[in-house]
Amino acid sequence: MRIPSARPPVIKISNGTFYRHHPGANSIHPNPLLFANLNFTLPSATDPPTHWYVVGPSLSGKTTFLQLLGGSHLCIPPAARSYPILSTDAVPYRLRVPHKAIRYVGFNNDGFGSQVATSAYLSARYESKRENTDFSLRDFLLGNTELNPLKRSPEDELDPALLDRVVRDLKLAQLLDLPVAFLSNGQGRRARIARALLTAPEVLLLDEPFMGLDPPTVAALSPLLHGLARKASPRLVLSARPQDPIPEWITHLVYLKGNCQIGAIGEKQAVLGELREYVRRIRSGTSKEDENLPVHNLVQVGRVLTGRGIHGQPLMGEEAVKASKTTHTPGTATSRRFGEAIVEMDGCKVQYRGKVALGNWKQSVDGKEQEGLVWTVRRGERWGIFGPNGSGKTTIVSLICSDHPQTYSLPIRLFGRSRLPEPGSGELPLTFWDIQSRIGHSSPEIHQHMPRNSTVRQVVENAWADTFRSKAKLDDLSKEKVDAVLRWFEAELNPSYVKPLKQAYVEKSSDLRWADHYIFGELSFSAQRVALFLRAIIKNPDIVVLDEACSGMDDGVRNRCLLFLEHGEAKTYAKHEDGIETIVESEASKAGTVKVPGLNDNQALICISHVREEIPDCIREWICLPEANSEDPARFGVSQAPLGHDEKSWREIWGM
Repeated sequence: MRIPSARPPVIKISNGTFYRHHPGANSIHPNPLLFANLNFTLPSATDPPTHWYVVGPSLSGKTTFLQLLGGSHLCIPPAARSYPILSTDAVPYRLRVPHKAIRYVGFNNDGFGSQVATSAYLSARYESKRENTDFSLRDFLLGNTELNPLKRSPEDELDPALLDRVVRDLKLAQLLDLPVAFLSNGQGRRARIARALLTAPEVLLLDEPFMGLDPPTVAALSPLLHGLARKASPRLVLSARPQDPIPEWITHLVYLKGNCQIGAIGEKQAVLGELREYVRRIRSGTSKEDENLPVHNLVQVGRVLTGRGIHGQPLMGEEAVKASKTTHTPGTATSRRFGEAIVEMDGCKVQYRGKVALGNWKQSVDGKEQEGLVWTVRRGERWGIFGPNGSGKTTIVSLICSDHPQTYSLPIRLFGRSRLPEPGSGELPLTFWDIQSRIGHSSPEIHQHMPRNSTVRQVVENAWADTFRSKAKLDDLSKEKVDAVLRWFEAELNPSYVKPLKQAYVEKSSDLRWADHYIFGELSFSAQRVALFLRAIIKNPDIVVLDEACSGMDDGVRNRCLLFLEHGEAKTYAKHEDGIETIVESEASKAGTVKVPGLNDNQALICISHVREEIPDCIREWICLPEANSEDPARFGVSQAPLGHDEKSWREIWGM
């Protein structure tokens, strides 16, 4: 039997209740209590190991929970939250205050923090001209991101040995001289984790660290984090969505309800057992479902992340998971008609100063070897683009959207035309604005550039605008479409949404003033993703490009978005007493009032994701890019079954 250590804990919360504003303040902002009577202890000792994982759906308060551990938000009574170890000699003097001893790292598309300026427009990351604020990754890691820095104190100097270890462990050595704007989404995540580790904190709070990473990177990052946690250098607290697998080394879980309250807390197996019993009671009809703890959010909970991949059975069992996936099932691949080519790449190789970022291979085409990427997208096709972080997926998207300057010099034809005038053709090339108007695009880059002061309505209407900040040009039909999607997704987009006691179909009478009141920056990360998803698909563009568009959504919101992508307002979910949801014809379809249809045969879909559940069921054609600079060719294939349902096909794509 292990004897608990006598060392005081790092964080201790005893019957603490938290608020965003003082409960006695007279404020117009909602101020619900958060995590009433919370008890939580993060020990400083490593034996026995205590590794916490905070799990919850969108709007459940995962970020809030992590932040209050670091000292944010008001605690009532104030003495209920303390940091005993920080007042002892076991902690260096520079870490005696919580905001230095406890570091929070989020991945919500705010770039690399306010100290590192982002580009003013999307194509700037690919241009050769560099600005004073285009800091390299090395500068970012060393904290050299101020134009007029103050002299550092000796205690702020980084340990060279620590820098070498972090750069090596997080595989950043080859990227140190690149501007941070050039980093892929996954590389940027590793960079932010590295920067936090270099401050040598006592506790590192990682908010959904696996989101947006390819399966091999996730499998490699998990044991790396385990090594840090095992040595308590630093101690880690991680958060995740319900559908994310639980690293096998996690010992304790916090499962959050949808109203910033605790659903279950304690040792991992005890919490999973409690949730499993809750699901059993709901499905057997012996208990009523808690509206703040919906069963459908528990579908995937319980799977385990190991160094070999994702294993184990979820709480609801494999049969229930399969039943819950009778979602967004369009016609089969053979029911689609493939039309004219709208994207043609005939040997594309993208390189910067001699370093090849895409197309560093020879590809067999009609029995002949050809250098670079050879790829054609036709109307009606549904493509998935896969590959490791940094393999060039987002670069392909930038070529299609004409954001990349090299689009003009590479053998690319968009909508049947070259980007430069063709002698003898008698046709002028399409302008950048012509191409942008025919493509709907949602991605982390779009998320980063969307103005935070735009209203929810303005973000959706921006589909008809030339730039992020220009005024949208809408006709009456376009306005009707905007109103339709705002009504359809009010539960996901309206922060003050209250679920009606009885669901009823409402066509005209619903009040949409909230969409003109709430601004994009006020929304949760998941709601922001939904708004950008709708912006990409609402006007039925010739090409829909979804680059990690569902990343950050919990499974219920994601499924509604993917169903809407394929069927528009024609299909919806019906929830049954056992918690399983099935697809039915919507009231809008029955009434003949559908304003926003789903994908049609005239459109092409291109989807990028590292999570198979985020792949629309209609995706069949796929391309998997090789590891950067490996010289291996891209692989192409056709999936016979929806990838979201077919673990075997998914593993084959990734070579796992």
